[in-house]
Amino acid sequence: MSDEAGVRALFARLADAWERGDGAAYGECFTDDASYVSWVGTVYRGGGDIGRSHQVLFDTYLKGTKLLTGGTTDVRFYGDDTAVLTSRGDVGKKPGKASKVQTFTFVRRNGAWKIAAFQNTKRRPLLERLSFRFQPETRPAAA
Repeated sequence: MSDEAGVRALFARLADAWERGDGAAYGECFTDDASYVSWVGTVYRGGGDIGRSHQVLFDTYLKGTKLLTGGTTDVRFYGDDTAVLTSRGDVGKKPGKASKVQTFTFVRRNGAWKIAAFQNTKRRPLLERLSFRFQPETRPAAA
């Protein structure tokens, strides 16, 4: 399996754990010292804490939801054992608009890929368009 296939396989495993509402399996995708920043700004540390907190969410607010990916993911490697995956997505019960952008930092430890850091940001398209209109030089070159 190629490095990119390994990273994408872990990303798929993460989505599967979410869809099954399995907090423990979700947390196992992360390193023991991972940092996880939710879209509301809450910071969790380590796969155990991430899995525990998500189980509560899976049992309540996020029950029956799945990770909805916007279909756009970019995987970049920084050496043999580090990769960054950027995606657009959201959560919900049926397909919808990808209103968030996520950044995952993957590391390979003992031959296995794990997520070491996660950042989730809610998109503000109107503010983004206004910024680009009044300050065009703020538009990303890749846009």
